[in-house]
Amino acid sequence: MILFPAVDIKDGRCVRLEQGRADAVTVFGDDPAECALGWARLGAQWLHIVDLDGAFSGQPRNFGLVRRICAEAGIPVQLGGGVRDLGTATAYLQAGVTRLIIGTVALEDPDLFAELCAKFPGKIGVSLDAVDGRLKSRGWVADAGLAVMDMLPRIESAGAAFIVYTDISRDGMQSGVNIPALTALCEATKLPVVAAGGVTSLDDLKALAPLCEKGLQGAISGRAIYASSLDFTEGLAFTKGVQGAA
Repeated sequence: MILFPAVDIKDGRCVRLEQGRADAVTVFGDDPAECALGWARLGAQWLHIVDLDGAFSGQPRNFGLVRRICAEAGIPVQLGGGVRDLGTATAYLQAGVTRLIIGTVALEDPDLFAELCAKFPGKIGVSLDAVDGRLKSRGWVADAGLAVMDMLPRIESAGAAFIVYTDISRDGMQSGVNIPALTALCEATKLPVVAAGGVTSLDDLKALAPLCEKGLQGAISGRAIYASSLDFTEGLAFTKGVQGAA
C-alpha cells in the first residue's frame, strides 16, 4: 500500500483547499518544491502533485516547479491539473513525471483520452472526482453529468492504467474516508485505485488496508500530514507493511 503525500500548488505556494473551493485555501508552505522534497527525505515512495492553477485555468502554470521536483526528489511523481492536450502530457513526461492523472479530458474528450493512453501506455490514469457519486470536472466546478460507475467501461476500454478517486465532500475536511464508495469502486473495476479525500489519521489508513486485497493501490493525504493529525512517518511504516492482491 502506497501513502502518497500531496503537494498542491496554487499561486506558487503549497496549499490545501476545502472541498476543492478556490476561496477556501490554507497555505502550508511558500516553496512547494521544498515541501515535496521534505516528504521524499522522510521516505515517501511516491509524490502526488496537483497544479491547481492548471486545473482551474486549463493550462499548466507551474511547469518549472514540477520539473525541479522531478529532478531532485529521486522518487516517482504522479501529477494532475491542467493536462488537457497531447503537448502538455508529452512535456510533463519528458520533464520527469512518472504518470499523469487526467480528469476533464477523460470526461469530455474520450477520443483524446484514448489517444493519450495509447501513446503513453501504463502512464495515464483517471481522476474520478465525485460528490454523492456524481462526477465533477474543470477543477471540480462543473457537473460532468455522469456517475462514477458510468465512466468505468469507457476508461477501461481506452487503456487507463489506474484510477484516483476523490470524495470531494471530504477533501480537505479531515472527515474520514468513504469506505462504502471505495469498496464499490474496487469491486467494479480491475484497475488499481488510489483513494483521496478524507484521509485524516492512521485509523483511516487501517480502514483502507483491507481494500488492498480488492485492488486499492494506496491513499493520498494532504492536510492531515501537514497538520499532523496523521504522522507521516507512522503512516508510511504502516502502509509499507500492507500487501495488495496477488
